[in-house]
Amino acid sequence: MTSTAPTSTTTAIPDPGQAQRHVLRVLVASQILSGAGLAAGITVGALLAQDMLGTTSLAGLPSALFTAGSALTAVVVGRISQARGRRPGLAAGYLTGAIGSVGVIAAAMLDNPALLFTALFVYGAGTATNLQARYAGADLARPDHRARAVSTVLVATTLGGVTGPNLAAPTGTFAGHLGIPHLAGPFILSGLAYALAAVVLTLWLRPDPLLTARTLAHSGPTSTDTAPATATGPGTEQGRGGVVLGALVMVLTQLVMVAIMTMTPVHMHGHGHGTAASGLVIAIHIGAMYLPSPLTGWLVDRYGRMTIAAASGVTLLASGILAAAVPGESVVLLALALALLGLGWNFGLVAGTAIITDTVPLATRAKTQGLVDVSIAIAGATGGMASGIMVAATSYPVLALTGGILSLSLLPAVAATAYRR
Repeated sequence: MTSTAPTSTTTAIPDPGQAQRHVLRVLVASQILSGAGLAAGITVGALLAQDMLGTTSLAGLPSALFTAGSALTAVVVGRISQARGRRPGLAAGYLTGAIGSVGVIAAAMLDNPALLFTALFVYGAGTATNLQARYAGADLARPDHRARAVSTVLVATTLGGVTGPNLAAPTGTFAGHLGIPHLAGPFILSGLAYALAAVVLTLWLRPDPLLTARTLAHSGPTSTDTAPATATGPGTEQGRGGVVLGALVMVLTQLVMVAIMTMTPVHMHGHGHGTAASGLVIAIHIGAMYLPSPLTGWLVDRYGRMTIAAASGVTLLASGILAAAVPGESVVLLALALALLGLGWNFGLVAGTAIITDTVPLATRAKTQGLVDVSIAIAGATGGMASGIMVAATSYPVLALTGGILSLSLLPAVAATAYRR
């Protein structure tokens, strides 16, 4: 009896480095799929609502709804992950997003706004799950590679995120052949992509990164080099301060990014551009959100979380100024402004995630991360809803400039935290 216990324990604990490499490969595959699902819906969500309701003032409602839905999902995915591991939590979230996509298609066919809004809320599960996956990438990462591990997961979204919006026109044409309204076409891609992401995670995310990190944390000294936070975690004051700062960085960048991004296709549509042009701009924006992630991760690990968090605020300000200044007819300059918007968001997300991961202990990691992402989702919902109202009352340039100025509030928060340390 005593001789078999060590053997079973040894085989139950995988090599941390090998497990981390496998986890990242599986997460990369699922993120490519989910990125396509996420981006396709974003491209036409506002246009679908505008077409169905006949007003611009509520064009930001779809973004608000699926980000509000992502808030609820962030809590659920976090709690499932805390109790049972990352694999069931992430798979359930993507499957729910696929169901929401089907609901959007049905709403468009029935011309039913109430069903559309309900389905968009459910569709938001995919957004929350896409973001939650970044935490899974860091569960088994070495302390000096946390930001780079997060970035690896984020950059995987780029391929799907860039492909999705550019398929808006072809999927719309395909939908027309099936008797589905043109603008609902991208949600066919979203539903399929989210469902496939759930299948990939269910079948291949083994060993589960969070459960493995807990096992390593209790197995001996090896865990200190593999897990991004120990079982005991940092001091209470330091941990609380880190969570607050990390959440603030991600909340503000999400609010500004969603507000400007949501109304850009509507702004372009008002200046005579079609879905192909707006899809290209959104594709460039989403590429800038995720493609720089490996560099951002290296910068965060090399130069510190605070430096890159501050750079996020400055980059978002530049984006807001440019978006406000360029003429609506210029697709190139709008694409540049949206690229800066995506880059500023990327800086904030990677730096903020690293701050959170540094300060949250394993014992409460998934639950706390889920609650932080609730705040991010609420910020996105607020930005999406307020953006349509603000553009209807003022203009797109006023919205863009306001967002840029608001992002500067990151600088005093980062400076105050850095001074306390």
